[in-house]
Amino acid sequence: MGEATARRLAAAGAQVVIVDRDQAKGERVAGELNGKFAPADVTSEAEVAAAVEVATATAPLRTCIHCAGIGWAERTLNRAGDPHSLETFRKVLDINLVGTFNVLRLVAAGMSANEPDEQDERGVIVNTASIAAYDGQIGQAAYSASKGGVVALTLTAARDLAAVGIRVCTIAPGLIDTPLLGGLPAESRDALAQSVLFPKRLGVPDDFASLAVEVVRNGYLNGEVIRMDAGIRMPPK
Repeated sequence: MGEATARRLAAAGAQVVIVDRDQAKGERVAGELNGKFAPADVTSEAEVAAAVEVATATAPLRTCIHCAGIGWAERTLNRAGDPHSLETFRKVLDINLVGTFNVLRLVAAGMSANEPDEQDERGVIVNTASIAAYDGQIGQAAYSASKGGVVALTLTAARDLAAVGIRVCTIAPGLIDTPLLGGLPAESRDALAQSVLFPKRLGVPDDFASLAVEVVRNGYLNGEVIRMDAGIRMPPK
């Protein structure tokens, strides 16, 4: 989803900085977009700060689309009565929630030095949650909690950053055809697609990218979490 958004932004004339742990892929995509690559783990203060420096040195940093995150499936108690791993729960929250806030706060600091535009805006940050924040399924305790935290962060961050003219929104995608789903058998993917209300298909990364760019363009969107899920409401399992 991040790559698709970067491609849309570049096509619209933005100077793009790709931030990722995968250096080979990041450099390849950045090269194709005539952009730059900054390696970083979203949980690292030093690495994200360095990535922000790369962006602010390239051009005024006015847009941040944050898509980093991991999934995990584990019941609070398994069938043998063993409890969920606390280490894993912390790791998922560290990447999905703490990592999101780490990027948000450092990017906001970089944006705050911008000259405001004609609407007094200095930047916009778009984070990524999930419908699991609302419809968490069996085995999604860690993932749902992490994405619920991103949802709850949205309005508070928007209120905090309003004073410096920075908007904050979040997209909560549904079933998106990313590499995470790509490993499923075709019949499983078809069944997932049929569970969607309408249209009966999996979402694609460009669906996310289209919405992310619209959030950037629409200056009246702020403090909002947008479900992008074709109307699906997830069952318990």
